[in-house]
Amino acid sequence: MPAEKKEHKIVSATTGSQMSKEEAAAANARAKKAAAPVGNATPYRIGAIVLWVLAIGFEVLAILVTFGKIDLKFMPTLWQMIAFLVLDLACLIAGSQLWKKANHIKPASEKNKVKFWLWNNMGLIMTIICFVPFIILLLTNKNADKKMKVVGVACAAIMVIIGGLLSYDWNPVSAEQKEAAMAAITGEVLWTNSLGGKVYHTHEDCQALNRTEELVQGTVEQAIAANRTRLCAFCARRDAITGVVTDDATGELEVVDTVQEVVEQVEDAAEKPAA
Repeated sequence: MPAEKKEHKIVSATTGSQMSKEEAAAANARAKKAAAPVGNATPYRIGAIVLWVLAIGFEVLAILVTFGKIDLKFMPTLWQMIAFLVLDLACLIAGSQLWKKANHIKPASEKNKVKFWLWNNMGLIMTIICFVPFIILLLTNKNADKKMKVVGVACAAIMVIIGGLLSYDWNPVSAEQKEAAMAAITGEVLWTNSLGGKVYHTHEDCQALNRTEELVQGTVEQAIAANRTRLCAFCARRDAITGVVTDDATGELEVVDTVQEVVEQVEDAAEKPAA
């Protein structure tokens, strides 16, 4: 049987508080006149750079500890090295999240292909900078302790994978895509709070939202800043919106719903008494 459609609770992206249906409608009407600003990307970029510098600093400390240049005394050398690598990873990931946030507030233009590529791959580039030099130095040092070398390279390699996956922007957006979406959609949109969400919707009764209880309502600009960079394919077809990046993955839900409808019809037919 199809999952029961949930009653929606709508939360304002601006205030974070729950809105009534009337308040949501009024906010949507206001948005058609003027979109609310989403903030300044500069503080996020500065924060990202500071965290990345700290990450490089912890990498340097890990190198110095590994090669016996410093010794903190209160813990074994091996654990000192691991601790600095963990701090390196934490700062790297935190900085990358801030950088991605800045990119969604003020995305780069696709007209400058070099800048667009760099801006959307800075997290991955910093992952390489924060760990690969450590790995190379450890592998090429013939005098390094064998246990330190094995553990250090293994830890750093794992952290490259983790850092790369979490730092890479899997959902990039360009300035042109953002401008097209803001021009095509004048009212407010809706999106879910799920961690993996990347889609925004123009209709609360969209079938893709049937299983979601709480929705966030805000402008397209706010949705993109929240990493929801694609318009729901259902909503795009319903509103006949073109020229905006849509999410084709929602088509999978359409298939599921169709299958569920067929199953429901078969069950209903089976329950009817034979003539």
